[in-house]
Amino acid sequence: MTTTLITGANKGLGHETARQLIAAGHTVYVSARDAERGRRAAEQLGARFVLLDVTDDATVEAAAKTIAADGGLDVLINNAGTASRADAHSEPTAATVTADQMRDTFETNAFGVVRVTHAFLPLLQRSAAPVVVNVVGGLASLTNLSAPESPTHFYPGVAYPASKTAVNMLTVQYAKAFPDMRINSVEPGFIKTDLNDNTGTQSVEEGAEVIVRMAQIGPDGPTGGYFDANGPLPW
Repeated sequence: MTTTLITGANKGLGHETARQLIAAGHTVYVSARDAERGRRAAEQLGARFVLLDVTDDATVEAAAKTIAADGGLDVLINNAGTASRADAHSEPTAATVTADQMRDTFETNAFGVVRVTHAFLPLLQRSAAPVVVNVVGGLASLTNLSAPESPTHFYPGVAYPASKTAVNMLTVQYAKAFPDMRINSVEPGFIKTDLNDNTGTQSVEEGAEVIVRMAQIGPDGPTGGYFDANGPLPW
């Protein structure tokens, strides 16, 4: 049976991804930084819970030891993410963003991916079919943000897209370094989640589809790519 870890899975897109993968036969670890919420989500889903804060080395290392003791890991889904806020409903723009706001966003969205991936690499390397899925969204695309005809061109925030573009680079470099793994970035769409104050136009069920699909690719599947539900995306 395939064993999967999903970061930030106590609600929203991570929670729905867990539900779909459990239905597909995966043993799923739901991770969260809040133990009570994480355990509640795991119980609802029929998943396993592991305490994990992607910004905290100790919880990441402890989670890796727990999963190793339980038998190992086949699929890692780096889903946890955050966006800094200028106020309740907007992200700081190029005119207002500070280094501290950039640092806070990168700590979760980019450094967190490195922290978690590094800790779980030994387990993934022991898997017969290791897979890493990095959830980056559409704002990670430099091509689309710089193209006036693209809807994302008009997004004014800085920290969030910069951090997710950095994760795309991590995807490329990890994929080259570990050719026996399938490592890809995914864009789930504009999903209704707490991250965007539920202003998205798609459901979590729709958004989870591409994550679930890429989590189930075999050793002959793509690696080092960036995909949405319709196929490859431009970097």
